[in-house]
Amino acid sequence: MPSADPVLRKELFDLPEGLIYLNGNSLGPLPRHVPERLRRVVCDEWGKLLIRGWNLGCDGQGWVDLPARLGARIGRLIGAPEGAVVAGDSTTVNVVKALSAALELQRADSPGKLTVLSDSGNFPTDLYAAQELCRALGRGLRLKVVAPEEVADAIDDGVAALMLTEVDYRTGRRHDMAALTARAHQAGALAIWDLAHSAGAMPVDLAGADVDFAVGCGYKYLNGGPGAPAFIYAAPRLADRIAPAVAGWMGHAAPFAFEPAYRPAPGADRLRVGTPPILSMVALDAALDVWEGVDLAAVRARSLELSERFVARVEAACAGELELASPRDPNARGAQVSFRHPEGYAVMQALIAQGVIGDFRAPDLIRFGFAPLYLSAEEVDAAAAILARTLEARLWDDPRHRVRAKVT
Repeated sequence: MPSADPVLRKELFDLPEGLIYLNGNSLGPLPRHVPERLRRVVCDEWGKLLIRGWNLGCDGQGWVDLPARLGARIGRLIGAPEGAVVAGDSTTVNVVKALSAALELQRADSPGKLTVLSDSGNFPTDLYAAQELCRALGRGLRLKVVAPEEVADAIDDGVAALMLTEVDYRTGRRHDMAALTARAHQAGALAIWDLAHSAGAMPVDLAGADVDFAVGCGYKYLNGGPGAPAFIYAAPRLADRIAPAVAGWMGHAAPFAFEPAYRPAPGADRLRVGTPPILSMVALDAALDVWEGVDLAAVRARSLELSERFVARVEAACAGELELASPRDPNARGAQVSFRHPEGYAVMQALIAQGVIGDFRAPDLIRFGFAPLYLSAEEVDAAAAILARTLEARLWDDPRHRVRAKVT
């Protein structure tokens, strides 16, 4: 019997019975058809076509162009023009490519701009990459980190690149991408956005916001699997001018000419680097099928309904136990909600032991993601009730729940 929920497609996902999964903001669940697609590629293409798969695999389209085809599919979810996105590498590597390309453009056009501006809510890997890239490039480049609410005022004439994550990985706080990009451009800066917690969670309009570069991962709301390939976007007006610091043969204009000197491919293809990991790309490609015919505006509306429902029930049942760490205004956050608790790690482990899977972020945050393709209102209510019982009965106060695993 069809669901009354306009976006719920739980039957497309292979989720264990009775489990409430509130962690798609960290790792999306397995779409049911992905294993069969991988089996066909492994057995029928790698197994039988062997090296010929580069030209004949993927149902005759060839493995070699999978990064561009994947980029086109992801591009439609993030408001990117055709041909402006390629898939591959990790988010961190793509941050290095995007930032180095932006800084090289500024070195040519505005050599006095030496500041990379970011905020303290940015994901650490982005900050690490920026720190080390500035150190490696020298020239007086520096990373400046301010509080999220101070970003707009910190954009001055010395900023070469504004580098932000649209949705804060800890609290879900959401930046105004269009407004901050416009502010950056007014100051002569280029804008780089990390969409790790945006792509597949809400409508994104890179072209409409006039974003210069964007990156993101494939394993959260896009459900591409652990360590799925990331993606990178370059605005078409810049793509033929960019020179990322990371180059490789697949970004060459003629990879199989094997020329001794680098000659960049046209457009976004120059953002490709090495040989694409075909099996993980095929998994992501198959996973993207669940987005066919989905209205992202409807997904956004439903995720806000579910998250507001959760917040209301948790605060009513757990008054004084938890502090809402996410913005109170649902439009000011992404598709996740975080609460603070001094024993947050143990609380989350107790929830997981009862079949409610979220996650923990140091020092005291418990996070819950609301992905309405596979999460129902009934599950949200049940999760809130289990959280209330966990706190009321102090189920978290068990030595087993305090043992820290490597991944939290």
